[in-house]
Amino acid sequence: MIKFLTKGLLRDRTRSFFPVLVITISVAIVVFASGFMTGTMNSLLLDTAVILSGHEKIVTRGYNEESMLMPNDLALLDTDELIDKLEKEYPDFFWTPRITFAGLLDVPDEKGETKSQGPVIGMGIDFFTDESRQVEIWELERNLVSGALPVNKNDALISSKLAEKLNILVGEQATFIGSTMDNAFTTYNYNIVGTFNLRKGQADRQMMLVDISGAREALDMDNAASAIFGFSHDLFYDDAAAVALRTNYNNIESDSLDIFSPFMLALRDGNQMGTMVDMSNAILAIMGSVFLVIVMVVLWNMGLMNGLRRYGEVGLRLAIGEPKGHVYRSLITEAVIIGLFGTVIGTGLGLSLTYYVQENGIDYTKGMEALSNSSMVMPNIFYAQVTPDLLYIGFFPGVLATVFGTMLAGLAIYKREMSQLFKELET
Repeated sequence: MIKFLTKGLLRDRTRSFFPVLVITISVAIVVFASGFMTGTMNSLLLDTAVILSGHEKIVTRGYNEESMLMPNDLALLDTDELIDKLEKEYPDFFWTPRITFAGLLDVPDEKGETKSQGPVIGMGIDFFTDESRQVEIWELERNLVSGALPVNKNDALISSKLAEKLNILVGEQATFIGSTMDNAFTTYNYNIVGTFNLRKGQADRQMMLVDISGAREALDMDNAASAIFGFSHDLFYDDAAAVALRTNYNNIESDSLDIFSPFMLALRDGNQMGTMVDMSNAILAIMGSVFLVIVMVVLWNMGLMNGLRRYGEVGLRLAIGEPKGHVYRSLITEAVIIGLFGTVIGTGLGLSLTYYVQENGIDYTKGMEALSNSSMVMPNIFYAQVTPDLLYIGFFPGVLATVFGTMLAGLAIYKREMSQLFKELET
């Protein structure tokens, strides 16, 4: 019967084209909207994760209690060994060391005297190891304003806002003035090789990025780090998985009586991030559900109207003796074929559009300029996210809603009395 009905639908395209078109467009919108909302929420979380917390972050208990002071005297030691252990025990994440430090950046003039000077927040990240993926997750190639990426341990990138404030140009040298891990006075010369603009409020206004080897040399932090950051390989934050990993790690590895004991924090454990994670999940669930219901109602009505539109055809089939059950089943089968066909095409289109926005993003730079003075870490480019659920989410509205609408219309036809049928055919 399916083969017969399929041929009939192909012959009578007026009967099938419009329903397929509506289903295709509706499913494509559902798939893309779901992927875009998921990607947008993840973009917000990822920016915070990259700069402040990682999906997971390991620090010492002492450092965690005084983290606002950047107490590198309480930093993690033997980080290479610790990272090797993490990679073996928790391979679903990639792990990278991070040193966060603060001090003054002194810019000399031609005579070697101070031309300008200002506070700086430095971050030592792993530029040179491919496995660290720091250039990728910081989107430094995209966010580079001038110059190039560091190639030596004493190369530095600084915020374009900071470069403007200090009147320093790419190619010039600046001296970092601060304190070592042991709280001793230190100076270290950095070559300014490039400037960047992360467009994330105040997050990068005083920021300097250097390779972690240079930061370790400047601060006497050999094989030490302020923290070790962990990220899922697809850069998608799974709160339940992160919390489970954090709980497991701390139960096994952390000693509450030792201030130098490693202590793991999930992204939600950061300042007000738990609320943000919960709100993002709730917003995503509510918006997704509402949108899905709306589309399902539209397709349900389309199925209903498509069934009612064929009232006369069905009546004629019943009049010539075709069993009601056979007519009813044929209507449902046609709805399933049309629903599946439109859903497959719509899912393909929705996935293609989602993937394009995932790779290229949508630039909201102008819209975010109003938030430029905010302390929030906000992205200027939003990306969609291709997730496994996008492969099947379109089937709920595309097939089920269409079939249910047709079933309701068919049920009304099924219940018609033959006497009423002949009366309708006479008019």
